[in-house]
Amino acid sequence: MNHEPSELSRQALRRKALLLVWVGELWNIVEAGVALWSGFNAGSIALLAFGLDSLIELFAGLVLIWRLGGEWDEAAEEDAERKAHRLVGISFFVLAAYVLVHSVSTLLGLFPEPRESVVGMVLVVASAGVMTFLFFRKRDLATRLGSAALHAEAKQSLVCDLQDLTILIGLGFNAILGWWWTDPLAALALLPFIVREGWEGVFGEER
Repeated sequence: MNHEPSELSRQALRRKALLLVWVGELWNIVEAGVALWSGFNAGSIALLAFGLDSLIELFAGLVLIWRLGGEWDEAAEEDAERKAHRLVGISFFVLAAYVLVHSVSTLLGLFPEPRESVVGMVLVVASAGVMTFLFFRKRDLATRLGSAALHAEAKQSLVCDLQDLTILIGLGFNAILGWWWTDPLAALALLPFIVREGWEGVFGEER
């Protein structure tokens, strides 16, 4: 039995995927603005990193909008898929470099210790809920469409979830115990996962 979706069905799935990507884009605009504002006010490197990470997520979303919104013949579609997958993979490498630089800089004392931010903690909890929803919906649609680029972007939503947990731990321990250093240490622990996803995005098709 052929379980491949018809062309009409594929178009419907693409529209659903585009809607989800746009939802993520709108959320990331709000997230970036609130995170950067609260991070600046609290002197929180974690929240500033969170806001800038949201800008990277905006880039990944634009890549998917370009990929899913076009009309392609078979050869052009395969070429666009490879380019989109690599671009999303590159964004993982950018994210990894950003986490590394800011985490090490914070541990070395190049930035001031962050203060408590209730707004930041509420934002991170809300972000975890939104990104979890988007991850599962995007992953399902990526499987049905057979889109490696959408799979990669869905995984980036999962990475954002892991970062949410990292930042929440850092902000929470800082607020309760004054352990400011837990945030950069937890962020560094995410690097192997982030780099692996970047490697698969850029070089995965060649293996």
